[in-house]
Amino acid sequence: MLRDLAGADWTRRDGLAALTAALGPENIRWVGGAVRDGLLGVAVHDVDCATTLLPADVIAACARAGIRTVPSGIEHGTVTAIFPDGPVEITTLRRDVATDGRRATIAFASEWREDAARRDFTINALYAHPETLEIEDFFGGLADLAEGRVRFIGEARARIAEDHLRILRYYRFQTRFGADLDGEAEDACAELAQSLKGLSRERIAAELLAILALPDPHETVARMRARGVLPVIVPEACPPQVAALGRLIAAEVAQGFAPDPVRRLAALLPPSPEVAETVAARLRLSKAQRARLVAAAERSAADAASPEALAYRLTPPVAADRLLLGGAEAAMLKEWEAPVFPLKGGAIVQRGVTAGPLVARILQAVEARWVAEGFPEPQRIEALLTEELARAAS
Repeated sequence: MLRDLAGADWTRRDGLAALTAALGPENIRWVGGAVRDGLLGVAVHDVDCATTLLPADVIAACARAGIRTVPSGIEHGTVTAIFPDGPVEITTLRRDVATDGRRATIAFASEWREDAARRDFTINALYAHPETLEIEDFFGGLADLAEGRVRFIGEARARIAEDHLRILRYYRFQTRFGADLDGEAEDACAELAQSLKGLSRERIAAELLAILALPDPHETVARMRARGVLPVIVPEACPPQVAALGRLIAAEVAQGFAPDPVRRLAALLPPSPEVAETVAARLRLSKAQRARLVAAAERSAADAASPEALAYRLTPPVAADRLLLGGAEAAMLKEWEAPVFPLKGGAIVQRGVTAGPLVARILQAVEARWVAEGFPEPQRIEALLTEELARAAS
């Protein structure tokens, strides 16, 4: 059963009341994710606003009311209003003039239904009056939301042809909100999967990681593989790797780890640093994401022998990745903090070693033994140093 929007915390934000007063309640509607998630009782962070006003008029009205704005997407009709309780994106009603599957040429519109018709799914085309919170639903989105159905507005193939990224968006929304599969959407995504090759790698990566960040996307990813969608963007993700994703998700749940999309992407790849580098480059991941993916690909059965030593060498998050991917226990690392190695080069020089490369080699040897012995107390470090000094002298 859907909730009453009046009970949603976000509808009582001071910034929304100020914006309504500034722009006029008949000129704006709350739209999109905030409305959808509010009806489901899901926490809402970002609020979007549709308006009949042109961007210049929005900026002027906000200025008169003392509301600061940023022209965050002015070329697409979007202005962001800045409030202490959260920004609000305000977008003038639009209609598509031309699309090529990657970007759309738009014109401003004057009717709410025109704006709704260019959106992707019925559950994302719900408009709420800012004062009454009455919902305007042009395409049956309320019924779809109540029944757990993710359905394209209009004919699925036509909507995907307008924006190929909607293939991945369908899988993401279906995983979050869908109870039953929509046959037309499933077939359309499979038939048009090759069109994903025409999109920017950054857009592909963002949607793929968003899918993998969901609580349990395993069945969805398996379906994407079976229907020929996943091979277009991650051909390395063969059935054994998809099964590995299922095992990883089960391990995360059992050990209390939050979903992590980079770790889950690593599960979809064979344990090969070269493959990880290739995929990271193809998806244009950040340097930090690439480093994690490659480190995860270097996992081995030996990792489980000393989780703390692994965490000291690689950092706890990376060590947890490797342990979870290898089917080992990693829960002990969630609160673990790496100890500080107390020995410094100066102490070795004081023992008669001339400053230089030998000091560094001795320091590294002592540290390696200290880690291998489980980070013993300082008196043991002194004994280890004495042994290494004797070895160096001989």
